[in-house]
Amino acid sequence: MGSAALVARLLRAHDQDLRTEAELDRATDVTRIGPLWLGRYAERGFVTYRDLGGATGAELDQLVQAAVGHFAADPRVTSFEWKTRGHDAPPDLAAHLAAAGLVADYPETVMIGEAAALAGGAAAPVGVAVRRAGDTGDLAGDVVAIGVLHRAVFGPGSPNLDQHHLDTLRADPAGNELWLAEAGGRVVSAGRLVRVRGGRFAGLFGGATDPEWRHAGIYRALTTARARSALAMGAALVYAECTEFSRPILARSGLVAVTTTTPYSWKRPSS
Repeated sequence: MGSAALVARLLRAHDQDLRTEAELDRATDVTRIGPLWLGRYAERGFVTYRDLGGATGAELDQLVQAAVGHFAADPRVTSFEWKTRGHDAPPDLAAHLAAAGLVADYPETVMIGEAAALAGGAAAPVGVAVRRAGDTGDLAGDVVAIGVLHRAVFGPGSPNLDQHHLDTLRADPAGNELWLAEAGGRVVSAGRLVRVRGGRFAGLFGGATDPEWRHAGIYRALTTARARSALAMGAALVYAECTEFSRPILARSGLVAVTTTTPYSWKRPSS
């Protein structure tokens, strides 16, 4: 648990570097409506903001309806996400979003840590090798193996993102990395590292560990390896948006909880 001063400093960095432009860095197109930034990623929309400009009551309802109207008017968009943070005002924002038909997903905790401090963390246990995907010359094979792990951990109904990840890694190898832990020739844990352009951060995403290999320090070793790579990328801070399952592991690695985030989703009604 970090001190109040540390949490406040990290939260300021989060709001300055990880919202608005940073969240829409790879959007297909971006539109502004008052304090809102609305981006489109192919058929998916996204709403972000640094704050809501003090909007409350009817004014806030108008902002929410403007976002719904914007995406509803674009036939390419099938859904959009409004990304809330637990420290944002007003405190009744969730009620306004729900009244407009948006549905809350599970909340996650936003955790941040100094990359330099995390880089000196745990080593992989004996018999486990941690490396960057593709460093043996077979990036596609590593991506497929990691995809097998993810679907085993999250269930057969989870999306197959192998081609998406492969395309992303090839298009921007300097800012996107995939890391894995191997034991006995099998991938037992994996996670992504993404550099946030124009800021101090790199993000830790997509963490998964085979249930048979949990509680052995493997994911902590994977976090350490990614923190070292984040430093090499030029990032001073790393962050993750995590569930209650991974939060204790990241806390032991040195990340500090600064706020929560809850996505609210709108889906185009079927005809």
